[in-house]
Amino acid sequence: MLKKLLYTLWLVLFCAIVFITSKSANITAFIDVIENRTFDLRQNVLIKNKAKHHNDKIVIVAIDDASYEYILDNYGEWPLPRDVYAKLVDFLQIQKPDIVAFDLMFVKSMKSAMEADNSLVEAFKKYDNLYTAMNFDNQPDDLRIPPSLPDRLSVNVDNKSKRVTFEAQTYHNCRVVLDGILNATPNIGIINVSRADDGILRKMPVFLKYQGKFYPQLGFKIGTDYLKKNENLSVDKFVIDKNDEVILGNRKIRLDSGGNVILNWYGGAGTYEYIPLYKLIKIAKGELANSYDFNNKIIYFGTTASSLFDIKTTPVSRVFPGVEVQATYLNNLIDNNFIHKAGKPVTIVMGVFMAILTGIIIMCVSSAFVASLASFSIYVVYVLAAYFAMRYFNCWLDIVYPLLLAITAFISAFIVKYLIKSRDFEHQYKLATTDGLTELYNHRYFQEQMAMQVENCKRYNTEFSMIILDIDFFKKFNDTFGHQAGDAVLWQVAQTLKKNVRATDIVCRYGGEEMSIILPNTGKNVAHSTAEKICQRVSANKIKLQGDREVSVTISLGVSTFPYDGKTPSEMIDAADKRLYNAKNSGRNKVGE
Repeated sequence: MLKKLLYTLWLVLFCAIVFITSKSANITAFIDVIENRTFDLRQNVLIKNKAKHHNDKIVIVAIDDASYEYILDNYGEWPLPRDVYAKLVDFLQIQKPDIVAFDLMFVKSMKSAMEADNSLVEAFKKYDNLYTAMNFDNQPDDLRIPPSLPDRLSVNVDNKSKRVTFEAQTYHNCRVVLDGILNATPNIGIINVSRADDGILRKMPVFLKYQGKFYPQLGFKIGTDYLKKNENLSVDKFVIDKNDEVILGNRKIRLDSGGNVILNWYGGAGTYEYIPLYKLIKIAKGELANSYDFNNKIIYFGTTASSLFDIKTTPVSRVFPGVEVQATYLNNLIDNNFIHKAGKPVTIVMGVFMAILTGIIIMCVSSAFVASLASFSIYVVYVLAAYFAMRYFNCWLDIVYPLLLAITAFISAFIVKYLIKSRDFEHQYKLATTDGLTELYNHRYFQEQMAMQVENCKRYNTEFSMIILDIDFFKKFNDTFGHQAGDAVLWQVAQTLKKNVRATDIVCRYGGEEMSIILPNTGKNVAHSTAEKICQRVSANKIKLQGDREVSVTISLGVSTFPYDGKTPSEMIDAADKRLYNAKNSGRNKVGE
């Protein structure tokens, strides 16, 4: 019964922990922070093992530190005059690249170089594979009046998901690019990013909301246009289904509740082929021989120089250029390589499963070491399974929450097991030290306690007493009424003794009809008075037998006190025994002298 109760309490406690941890915002946030770090660790291990390979069609024209110095030396200012980009675009288009994209925002006209701006606008009018960036923000209206954007920049989104919202991706202001570019091309994407609370960029938005309309993120815009061209993808409306997935032909892109995708990283900074901008300028001018093949390439222009402030922190690098984040996003989309995170029900089921398995092991395996080793092995196997799930199936299985549940189960199961063992030990100890009939301590326990009392009294120079008593004419009573009646007499006399002594006194069955009482810290006079009281109570008490019969019994008693009547247990027992027989020989139902 006790085991069932403890098991039930353990199960209730465990369920309560599951409920509390799933409902507490603070605990959930704390677990999420640690879980994100496990994701970072897995991603770092994966890129070191080269589990994923980037798309070599993507190249980056980098405005690196050397190029930034070149620009200042040769053009005298940053930003670079925009006709330089126009000339580079003309040069690149000769080699027929698939896409040329600028992870740069061409905002505000350069009043000293209007013609340069116009050259870039003409390039956007001329080439339909040319893309650029814009971003949304929440600047106040008194700083910048929110502009209206051309309808052709927005996309039609049908959100059938009940979980995916775009609250975090909704903005009320916008920093627009040049009007000429805005009116010349629909190939403008938004470059807002999604950072976690710890500042690390693990996710990217797919769509962003502005003035009630959806606008695609730059990488998503380029990627879908690339798929339309190269895989005959046809999408007039982007559907987010009930499973929180954006449907792109045979691709299903899982979104989180905020409308983000989780990036799958291919390596640290510098994974993609980098072409310094200054070298491309020199090649276009004919100052360097062209050693690059841009045919069918996807070319990203972006800053990598730390002084130009487009540096992100990602799971695989603390210093990661924003343009390479965009390239990674595009690479994930083209290769259908995004990470999808297992839902909370899967996490809870895995945690509960491991917790139950741990509990069964702890309860069924007698060796604590073996049980601990088996439990630890389960956790190691799960961690490895989570790693391989990400490596081969791009699935992010939560590690922290299931392990937390499993470890909680491990600790609580050991506590329950200890309580059960403790109870079993107490039960076994009671069986070993208690007389089954009278429920008094047995003779062995009496001898142990006598020896202990003698040692304590010798050490602290104190005294104790003991009483030995015998039921008068007990053999004759057995012969007259039967052994069952005799057992009833023994049990009821024993209960009378226990009721009439102190809690610290030790009542034992000495043997047969004899019983004994150890009285710690008790002198001769108090012990004798206690014996007299017990004698009177037993004689006054009616013994109930079967059939509502009642009888009376008497007892004879002998008392001895340490150290006056003996300095060893056997001497004290002999002294009390002699006084017991003196009581019997002088008429019974008394305390012997």
